[in-house]
Amino acid sequence: MIRVLLAEDQAMVRGALTALLNLEPDIEVLGSAADGETAWRELQRLKPDVLVTDIEMPGLTGLELAQRIRRHELPMKVIIVTTFARPGFLRRALDAGVGGYLLKDAPAEGLAEALRTVHRGGRAIDPQLALEAWSDADPLNDRERQVLRLAGEGHSASDIGTQLNLSHGTVRNYLSEAIGKLGAANRIEAYRLARQKGWL
Repeated sequence: MIRVLLAEDQAMVRGALTALLNLEPDIEVLGSAADGETAWRELQRLKPDVLVTDIEMPGLTGLELAQRIRRHELPMKVIIVTTFARPGFLRRALDAGVGGYLLKDAPAEGLAEALRTVHRGGRAIDPQLALEAWSDADPLNDRERQVLRLAGEGHSASDIGTQLNLSHGTVRNYLSEAIGKLGAANRIEAYRLARQKGWL
């Protein structure tokens, strides 16, 4: 049996995925979580073979969950099922060791097949998205991404400096670098562009 934990903040989608996967003779849904922190606790408690997660959730995102799993060397695979057809998200997911990246509008039977493929150690990636991911590289480094995300959420340079333990001048330098790399006029435009590409 392939033992699965689902992490999805929309109750209807979570219920539909659970029902769909439980129809498969070789797949068992052990439990589900509506946010990233709950998913993290359930992962450690239930020890599933595969985590199926959305990207955007309260608490931890699906990408942050995947990064934590990799950092803690937990012996489980990760499949992301999302509405975000953004190459930047896919690249970051692959960097985090994700084995599958599927879009929610893909055929339902594709998820069970992807689970089997990833469980065996293979990859299951939406093919069109995979092509796009390698044609549009993310120019931001991790620190620029953190600073730009916080700036786009309305935090001042001083707030960002306090949160990230950086000087005011360093924060301004990171913002300036990010704006320049994205060819944007200001931090708001840079944030919007980076969000559209899936780089934040």
